[in-house]
Amino acid sequence: MASSTRDASGGVLPLEGVGAASDASAEDEEFDLGPTQRPRVEFPPPGPVQKHGPARIVAMCNQKGGVGKTTSTINLGAALADYGRRVLLVDFDPQGALSVGLGLDAHDLDLSIYNVLMDGSLDAADIMQKTPINGMDLLPANIDLSAAEIQLVTEVGREQALARVLQPFVAHYDVILIDCQPSLGLLTVNALSASDGVIIPLECEYFALRGVALLQETIEKVRDRLNPKLTIEGLLATMYDARTVHGREVLNRLIEGFDDRVFHTVVGRTVRFPETTVAGLPITTFAPTSPGARAYQQLAREVLARWP
Repeated sequence: MASSTRDASGGVLPLEGVGAASDASAEDEEFDLGPTQRPRVEFPPPGPVQKHGPARIVAMCNQKGGVGKTTSTINLGAALADYGRRVLLVDFDPQGALSVGLGLDAHDLDLSIYNVLMDGSLDAADIMQKTPINGMDLLPANIDLSAAEIQLVTEVGREQALARVLQPFVAHYDVILIDCQPSLGLLTVNALSASDGVIIPLECEYFALRGVALLQETIEKVRDRLNPKLTIEGLLATMYDARTVHGREVLNRLIEGFDDRVFHTVVGRTVRFPETTVAGLPITTFAPTSPGARAYQQLAREVLARWP
């Protein structure tokens, strides 16, 4: 039985039976196609901002783990900060990977975003941590956050708890990026309720592609019931290896299903990203001339070009 996934409208797209993507032909080269097999687009570096705020809040979301959410949050944030934007990163995953990836020991935190969520008298500014990147700050998390999903259930307006925490920061930052946990539970619903948009990092692998339809349904429900302004900013192909037939096929199916909602920027697979985690630095600082750094710099320019 042929495997399938769903396209942007909920229709079924067969995966098996698709011919292997071939190397770019001479005709492709003539039209200078990018990795997504669409005409290559170069996004110019953005100009400086005259004043900071109000922030656009973006959730980095995918219920499948290991697709590059945390890596993309750190490195997109760092690239935006390098372009002069004030950036606030929000670790909203009990695993605390975002905090660890920026050099913090999550287990040693006295206060985290969990405490701010559950104690209305606590000022979120009191838990803020500076990062190694100028202009980029962090609201950290650790395993304590896992208790919030249970404790919030009985709260009035439980889906807007994170939005209330972030509201004081909106006027002072240009971008707020929320690193969501790999699930579609109450914490993720909180992140979507607080956000203007969603970026969906997606590994170029078949099982990652299958879950996009379910995530879309959740986003649509949140938009209909809780947050009418919520939009999908785009889908980001990560861990891409152009040498494999499977990777090229999955990327092709992603383009067929979601068209221009797929970012032109594609993040390739590289050993540099695990090294940056150990170093506690973004790749734009750890290896600024690497393909990974260039990809996230390109993504930052593309994201800013898409925003009004």
